[in-house]
Parts: sequence; C-alpha cells; structure tokens
Amino acid sequence: MSIRKQGGVVLPITLIVLVAMTLAAVAMMRSLDTSSVIAGNLAFRQSATASGDNGVEAAITWLRANTGALNQDSPANGYYATRQDALDMTGNRSAATNDNLNWGSASAVKTLTVDSAGNQVAYVIHRMCDSAGPLNSSTCSTQQGIKEGSSKGSSRQMQSYQEGAWDDVSNRGYYRITARVTGPRNTTSYVQAVVVI
Repeated sequence: MSIRKQGGVVLPITLIVLVAMTLAAVAMMRSLDTSSVIAGNLAFRQSATASGDNGVEAAITWLRANTGALNQDSPANGYYATRQDALDMTGNRSAATNDNLNWGSASAVKTLTVDSAGNQVAYVIHRMCDSAGPLNSSTCSTQQGIKEGSSKGSSRQMQSYQEGAWDDVSNRGYYRITARVTGPRNTTSYVQAVVVI
C-alpha cells in the first residue's frame, strides 16, 4: 500500500470561509451603526416636534393675553394681522429668496429660549385676514361663538336651558401658528396649527 500525498484543498476552503465570515461581520456592524444613527435621528426629530408644540402653546398664550392688540402687526412678537399667503415659511416653495421668512431675525419672529434638549424654537402667528384692522367676517376667516360671560347656552338643568341669542354671539378669528425648531444636530422641524380665539 502506498501513502498518498496531501492535496491541500482544506486550506483554500478555510480561507474563503474566513473571508466570507469577515465580510458578514463588517456588514452586520455597518447595519447596527446605521440602525443606531436612524434611531438617534428619530429621537432628535421627536424631541424637536415636542419642542415645536411648546412653541405653539407659547403663541396661544400670547394671543390670549393680547386680544386687544390683534388688529395690527406686532413683528417683534412674531404676530401679523394678515395671512401673508405669498410668504415662504420654509424657504423651499420657490427658488426666489425675497419671499422667504427670515427665521433668524428678532424683528420678524418670536424666538424662545433654548430648551433643556438643546432645541431653539421660534414662532410666527398669522391672523387669517386679508387686511389689518378689526376682525370682520367678510375679510377674515371667523367662527361664531357665544360671548364669554354669557349665561345663554350654558350647561344647566334641561328645563332651564336657553339657546344663545344673536346679541350674545361674537366672531372669533382663526390664527395660523407656525413654529420652527432647530435642534442640536442641525435638525430642523416645522409644526403648524390653526387655532380659533
């Protein structure tokens, strides 16, 4: 009986398997890194949206505290008595820059202090009217409602319920609030709400 020489087939197969395992490990690490980055970006975006809600609430508080001063613009407070439909809020609607809202200007928007998450919130309020001046249902988007303090239409016992009389009705205006949030990682989010006050 003669002894056969070894062919050495196992070594190349082992090297090929080792290279394949290395490539699979690198791909898995890249996948985990990408997943972590995506999860981090989603967390920052969610944080920015929550901060944007705080900006909307601050704008509503300002509107309620200044109901007597809503007939004219107050740019330092981020308030405009007209809807300004041609204004480009995000800077992405048109290539022209002369219609963009300058979010960095303290004389055009109201900027809040940086919150604990590192988000900078600025907001602007537009009254849904064609022109400045008193609230008018012919030039403004309005909703009729019972005047504050009226006893008509309030919840009482069913026998004494009275429908609100027309002299107890007031027009309430619609206001569009747009909040822009700039996060610590250059995350920019916009939150918009329409409220009736």
